[in-house]
Amino acid sequence: MSKHFEIIVGTMLGASEYVADAIAEKLEAKGYTHTIHIEPNLDNIKTDNTWVICTSTHGAGELPDNIQPFAAQLVGADLSSVNAYVIGLGDTSYDTFCFGAKEIEKLITENNGKLKADAYYIDVLEHPIPEDAAVEWFDDILANA
Repeated sequence: MSKHFEIIVGTMLGASEYVADAIAEKLEAKGYTHTIHIEPNLDNIKTDNTWVICTSTHGAGELPDNIQPFAAQLVGADLSSVNAYVIGLGDTSYDTFCFGAKEIEKLITENNGKLKADAYYIDVLEHPIPEDAAVEWFDDILANA
C-alpha cells in the first residue's frame, strides 16, 4: 500500500465530502499523506498511489455531476497500476442503491484496476452519519493492510 492516498469524491449534497474528510483524518493519524479531489481529473491523479473513492448516487442511479467527467476519463484508460477502495453512499429505499459506486467499481475493474477490498456500501437510513461507518470500515482496512 502506498504511503500517499488519492481521495476521489463524487458528491451532490456534501455527505461524500464529509466521508472523504473523515478518511483523510484517519490517514493522517496513521502517518499517511493524501490529496482530496473534489473536481477529480485523471490527469492530476497518480495511478500508482492508492485510491479511495467516496461517491454517492444521484437521480436515477447516476454518478454525481462533479465526478462524471472523471468517470468518462476512466473509459479505456490503462488503470493496471491502480489499487482502489470504493465507499458508496446510498439509500436502500431506492432501487438504485449505490449505483454510482457500482459504476465506478466497474470502470476500474474493466480497465485493469484492482479493488483492494469489496466496496463498502453505506445505507444512510441505517447510518445517518455515514462518515462514522466509513471510518470504522477503513480503520479495519488499514489495520489489515
